[in-house]
Amino acid sequence: MKNGNSNSLIIAVALASLLFLASIVPAGIWVGDAQARVGRPATPVSVAGVARRTTRRAIRRSTVYVATLPQSCTLVNVDGTSLYLCGSTYYQSHQGQYVVVYVQ
Repeated sequence: MKNGNSNSLIIAVALASLLFLASIVPAGIWVGDAQARVGRPATPVSVAGVARRTTRRAIRRSTVYVATLPQSCTLVNVDGTSLYLCGSTYYQSHQGQYVVVYVQ
């Protein structure tokens, strides 16, 4: 029983010391600053983050492949990617074939 009382006393003193220190030390020492700041590329509302996600969503490949392009296609540049515009359909060169892509 004596050993249990001394353990309880040690825990009580440690807890009281911690509470005392927490009351006199500013909260900034205990809690770090948040690292996700607006304006960094990975944050949801930053201009760089929005531009990156928009570019990724701009061109989607389909599963439709053709060996040759239809007649009267023009080469266009969409967000830095070269695509062929044939009528209203976009194609992208891929491993010797052409895949239909959707531009959003």
